[in-house]
Amino acid sequence: MPSMPATAPEADFLVIGAGVAGLRAAIELAPAGRVLVLVKREVADSSTQLAQGGIAAALSDEDEISLHLQDTLNAGDGLCNPDAARVLVEDAPERIEELIGWGTQFDREGTKLTFGREGAHSRNRILHAHGDSTGREIQRALYAKAKTLPEISVREFEFSTDLISEGGTVCGVRVIDERGQENTIHASAVLLATGGMGQLYLNTTNPRVATGDGVAMAYRAGAEVTDLEFIQFHPTALYLKKAPRFLLSEALRGEGAYLRNMEMSRFMAKYHPMAELAPRDVVARAIMHELGRVRAKDPVVYLDLTHLDESHVRRRFPRIYKTCMQYNVDITTELIPIRPAAHYAMGGVRTDLDGRSSLPGLYAAGEAAGTGVHGANRLASNSLLEGLVFGARAGKKMRNELKPPAARVAGLPPAAYSNGPLSVPVDASSNELQTSMWNQVGIARNANGLKEAVQRLKHIEPQVVRPHSRREFEARNLQIAGLLVARSALAREESRGAHYRTDFPDHNDMKFRKHSVVQAEKIRFE
Repeated sequence: MPSMPATAPEADFLVIGAGVAGLRAAIELAPAGRVLVLVKREVADSSTQLAQGGIAAALSDEDEISLHLQDTLNAGDGLCNPDAARVLVEDAPERIEELIGWGTQFDREGTKLTFGREGAHSRNRILHAHGDSTGREIQRALYAKAKTLPEISVREFEFSTDLISEGGTVCGVRVIDERGQENTIHASAVLLATGGMGQLYLNTTNPRVATGDGVAMAYRAGAEVTDLEFIQFHPTALYLKKAPRFLLSEALRGEGAYLRNMEMSRFMAKYHPMAELAPRDVVARAIMHELGRVRAKDPVVYLDLTHLDESHVRRRFPRIYKTCMQYNVDITTELIPIRPAAHYAMGGVRTDLDGRSSLPGLYAAGEAAGTGVHGANRLASNSLLEGLVFGARAGKKMRNELKPPAARVAGLPPAAYSNGPLSVPVDASSNELQTSMWNQVGIARNANGLKEAVQRLKHIEPQVVRPHSRREFEARNLQIAGLLVARSALAREESRGAHYRTDFPDHNDMKFRKHSVVQAEKIRFE
């Protein structure tokens, strides 16, 4: 794939991020002009690459689009944007057929696609690839397609730091390249496809690049952000002291895995009639409740697959099996120690159904965007689908609204930044931030804890306000994103979906069946 020369960085379109949303948008944009995709590390460093469970679509003979819609709305706990959810499920079959046409190898039995079941789905509608490497396979196919289009250039190790605006319109971005040199790139439109913000939390399934960059950049530029209090915690992440918090797909429970507490008892039936297949927020809270019942120093619960056929488990979940074996856990014969971990942000940069933000020239898609499609709680395996559907829609709208790339505007002189490690104060601040977010803005929240988190995050601000390295820019973005999440959670005085307040344990539909919107430090519900 060609790279644009450093002396002429302008493009017709800028796409920041190369996960499923960014690549799908770039492909859509290619017929209309030069597309430059910026990646802060390598293309493979994305949440798309880690996505195991699958991608949902009503394609089987036993399924209907209306059922997929209803399941999505039910999971969203009264806060889905119905129009966005309808777009998601109605566009799904076409987007999947498109992926297959571009070479995506979904799992099949003979010539027929196979469909799995995951929590809160009423039908088997989850497509998988290579058992448990669905995101990796989709990204492979999209990247291969993008490489056939000469209009698309990809630059790795280009870290976007700030949006550039002229006359209220976003017209480019400042970047730091691999050598630590600052540059500016101008374009007719900018798409944020930067993924999530899982690195806000001490325990997360997200890659290290998930530092809320898109939300923080958009907010600093004056854009509206929405629904940031809704952070989904995946209930089942591998919990070993010397292992990363590796995600153990919900598809394991879809195949019949049990959850057991430290007394070896199955417990989910007392929390929800769907037991292990209950919505993720219910399962995560149930696990935390079970952990709190015991006095062990470092309690866990267990995921149990030992009653399932060994050969089927190894064949169906090869990546999970191999990874757990690296840490001496044979999932076919041993119980797997687990705890919940931060996994997905339902909110993000507020957009319409075509990816347009509140700022002209700025678009967002995928996990960085807040369309309202997931409401208060994302339905399993709708995330890859969201990236595909809304990445394509954003690309189409950007293409249709093409304007000449903005002229260069006077800006700050180029600067040189360090690519080295964090300074000690910022490193300590990051640890303080992650600990505070996990303890006070995690699975269960209350006013006192949220107020304490807000104060801690404000205390950290002076230490990250003037970044001097790429890592310090990430620390600044995490501080901004964390404060937005904590303030939004404090303002929503109810429990809904993934947002659970012990001091307000019930819904308040009269006041809060609305979306939170934050802009320029002001929070409103609408």
